[in-house]
Amino acid sequence: MSNMTPLSELGEFGLIKLIKDKITLQQNSTIKGIGDDAAVLEPTEKQLVVSSDMLLEGVHFDLTFCPLKHLGYKAVAVNVSDIAAMNAKPTQITVNIALGAKFTVEAVEELYEGIRLACENYKVDLVGGDTTSSRTGLVISVTAIGEVAKGEAVLRSGAKENDLICVTGDLGAAYLGLQILEREKQAFLADPDMQPELEDKQYIVGRQLRPEARMDVVYDLKERGIKPTAMIDVSDGLASELFHICAQSGVGATIYKDNLPIDEQALEAAMEFNLDPITCILNGGEDYELLFTVPLADYDKVKNHPDITIIGKITNKSEGINLANKHGQSFPLQAQGWKHF
Repeated sequence: MSNMTPLSELGEFGLIKLIKDKITLQQNSTIKGIGDDAAVLEPTEKQLVVSSDMLLEGVHFDLTFCPLKHLGYKAVAVNVSDIAAMNAKPTQITVNIALGAKFTVEAVEELYEGIRLACENYKVDLVGGDTTSSRTGLVISVTAIGEVAKGEAVLRSGAKENDLICVTGDLGAAYLGLQILEREKQAFLADPDMQPELEDKQYIVGRQLRPEARMDVVYDLKERGIKPTAMIDVSDGLASELFHICAQSGVGATIYKDNLPIDEQALEAAMEFNLDPITCILNGGEDYELLFTVPLADYDKVKNHPDITIIGKITNKSEGINLANKHGQSFPLQAQGWKHF
């Protein structure tokens, strides 16, 4: 693609038109989307849920190995994941982007193609945002809006003693995918003719570059008549998220080492890097799975769900937060998840 178009050639209005022309509105609550001073939304009698996230080049992503299309998709997915964690349904997003001078029109189109695909997938409307120039690299900030019926929002503070602790999917893969990408980047810098070795690592690399929000499980739980007592998405690592739930619910927890779900590829990568798989599961982060608690009475409804693993139980606050092995020994859990500052 040698014929790249500089952004300056398109101008702000051209860029807005370019983005707007590719977006199809899907939500009845969107009255006016992109192209006015502000979007107009008409929510029903439901409650609104709003969440916002910022991704910075060099801090949250590395453009050496993160394709722009995947990045656009991920920016939407991580925000939808926060809406999912509230037991809500995402409806609209706004996207703010600050771009460096090196960005071409084609690059912006690539980024928005990922955003558009995610919007289509999660049935959300892109209703606005802002683009500006940046001197420090790419910045993407997304705000997601969702709706939830009154009394149906699930907070971090509702976990009760004897509740089951459940998690969706598998954990640790995104962190291990990142280790693979970092290693391949170093090899590439040392020898630019080198081809990356990712054949048997597609799943874990994909978990890092293009995660999915677990809206499927949110809809599924509703269908099964299960309302979690507390829920959070796993962005900073399982241990860290469990600490949040326990702190806000005023409870303790015990999770069982042998119940923690990990994918075969992730397990192999952990061995390769000489990392303890349990540490990767507990502190890796960026899996965007859902960690939630349900009453013991719902055991039969969750036990055979193919995408849900029961990993422990909520205990009295006085017992603390522990990791137990199959011999019944338990050890206080350390949360050394992702530190933002």
